[in-house]
Amino acid sequence: QVQLVESGGGLVQAGGSLRLSCAASGRSSSSYSMAWFRQAPGKEREFVAGINWNGGSTNYADSMKDRFTISRDNVKNTAYLQMNSLKPEDTAVYYCAARPFHIMVVSGAYYYWGQGTQVTVSS
Repeated sequence: QVQLVESGGGLVQAGGSLRLSCAASGRSSSSYSMAWFRQAPGKEREFVAGINWNGGSTNYADSMKDRFTISRDNVKNTAYLQMNSLKPEDTAVYYCAARPFHIMVVSGAYYYWGQGTQVTVSS
């Protein structure tokens, strides 16, 4: 079992930055691939970025790869999402997720989820 707790969300003006954190605990959490998804009101949950167990491989949604950076610190058992040049359309609840083995872009492939953190970008 892996527990995930997100933090770092909030209200920011367009063009600003936020860094989200996802603290993982539980058995072998450092060996899991981690990912960030987001869900805006009335929309489906969408993949944002993923990182494999040692940080050697990352994957991004095309619309976010130039502005967002995913990273992880396995000593702290924490994954991060650095978000720059934020836009109002980035407003959503951001979720951290974990799964063994490879990064996947479909939410159904992830075994464990955090409770989500709200990001609101004002224009």
